[in-house]
Amino acid sequence: MTLHVVAELRVTAGNEDRLRTALEAMIEPSLVEPGCLSYQPFTNPNDPAHMVVVEEWQDADALEKHFATDHFQHVAGVLEGILAEPMIIRRLIAE
Repeated sequence: MTLHVVAELRVTAGNEDRLRTALEAMIEPSLVEPGCLSYQPFTNPNDPAHMVVVEEWQDADALEKHFATDHFQHVAGVLEGILAEPMIIRRLIAE
């Protein structure tokens, strides 16, 4: 059973590039984490202030360890200053 995560983010005006850069910087270090099967940010083509990250994790434990990594903590700090609204995180289980 794998865990899919869909995170939706909306950034304040003028910070679209900063959000995209921050999320793209998460790809490589996340993919080398044990239990990370995929990690891909997407930009809404009709609204560049809206991005979605789709992730797949081996299990919930791997995801929790991801939240404790230095790269996640760094991006969380960046997001805190540029998000227009709280991030929405959906966890979905593939059985």
